[in-house]
Amino acid sequence: MKRFLSLLAIAILAGAVTLGAYKAFLEPENIVVTENKIGSNLIPTTYSTTTTASSPIASAVDFTAAAEKTVNAVVHVKQYGVSRSPRNLMEFFRNGGAQERRIQGAGSGVIITEDGYIVTNNHVIDGATDLEVTLNNNKSYKAQIIGTAPETDIALIKIDTKEKLSYIPFGDSNSAKIGEWVLAVGNPFNLTSTVTAGIISAKSRDLNEADNNIQSFIQTDAAINPGNSGGALVNTKGELIGINTAITSQTGSYVGYAFAVPSNNARKIVEDILEFGDVQRGILGITGSTINPKAMEEYEISTSQGVFVASVAEKSGAKKAGLKEGDVIKEIDGLPIKKFADLTGYVNSKRPKDVIKVKVLRKNKELVLPVTLSKYEIQNYNIDDVGVEVMNPPKDYLKKFNLDHGVVISKALSSRMKRYNLEGLIISEIDGKKVKNVLQVKEIIDNKYEDEDITISLVDRNGDKREFVFQ
Repeated sequence: MKRFLSLLAIAILAGAVTLGAYKAFLEPENIVVTENKIGSNLIPTTYSTTTTASSPIASAVDFTAAAEKTVNAVVHVKQYGVSRSPRNLMEFFRNGGAQERRIQGAGSGVIITEDGYIVTNNHVIDGATDLEVTLNNNKSYKAQIIGTAPETDIALIKIDTKEKLSYIPFGDSNSAKIGEWVLAVGNPFNLTSTVTAGIISAKSRDLNEADNNIQSFIQTDAAINPGNSGGALVNTKGELIGINTAITSQTGSYVGYAFAVPSNNARKIVEDILEFGDVQRGILGITGSTINPKAMEEYEISTSQGVFVASVAEKSGAKKAGLKEGDVIKEIDGLPIKKFADLTGYVNSKRPKDVIKVKVLRKNKELVLPVTLSKYEIQNYNIDDVGVEVMNPPKDYLKKFNLDHGVVISKALSSRMKRYNLEGLIISEIDGKKVKNVLQVKEIIDNKYEDEDITISLVDRNGDKREFVFQ
């Protein structure tokens, strides 16, 4: 019996060892998935990384249609000018400090009509003696400058061709939204027909807000580099919503932020140049700033966003409409005004005599006032290189000189010019271009190189015309 029990114990032990070995090494593994029921704080996540052509995500980032519509309407603009600056000390001593040499710059432009009108940046064509435009099909044309707006860095040029050109229609930049996908089309680093994508990261961006600058940019994170200037910023429909203008960078190359002039502003400038020959800028007639804590406390303002009216100009549209110091502008034509750049951006798309509806907050009560915009005019301007101050001519003053254009010398600035009795004389032309007002004088001077000569056509009291060259 004892022998039997011993054999049975050995058999049971052997069986247990065998079963354990089978479990450990031979039996297939079964993975049990358990649901973690911690509570309702967990947000379900989709782990699928595959998108189909019909998925919303795929369609939202499909830029092929927009690229095809726009790439042939963005051109390469090359400008050639002349510099008289010495390149080194040897050249300075050998040539008396100056030697003419041909220089070249490059940028982009956007065809806006099938007969060859092109929008670009003013700094792309600034100082050019010759302009060359190359299309996406490699055909090149000479271009002429139709008009410029240095304050907003927009210029209009034109090429003559018998073929109908591809062009980009203007879109409504006011309708563009933060987070909206956009394409930047241009020629960075002379890499022609380059398309980059990004989103609108901000609107109404004023790079010099402390100075109440008239600019109001669209900010984007689409990659823009030197050579992109003057190119197109388009939405996914292929509509032009901005002209790429600037980047913010310590290196001169793209680091994540770029800026474009809104299309509504660019379109208005182009239409003004074609219809009037210069930019017709309308103004409210106020000075002001973005709401700040000091103004909120001093004037007991209940809102933290808007434009605080610091003063109202006499005889301005704002004065006639009833705007007052201390008012807070909240909306214009239904468009929310959160900061000063919102206001300037919208008003810059309007013309003198346009009527806009301004919603203001006055002593915590809202009022809607219809304001007729006044015309912005520079009354005086200093031509420093000549040494005189000029002003717009008084009514009928030009008739004394048998002229229909010109500006009046109001003051001599330099000691050399004060020796001559220049006050009241007329400057009729600068560098062969007729001038009708002080703003045109400013635009011509702003477009010159620092070392470039200035030719003045002066009409004296006898009506005689003389030309003087100032270096």
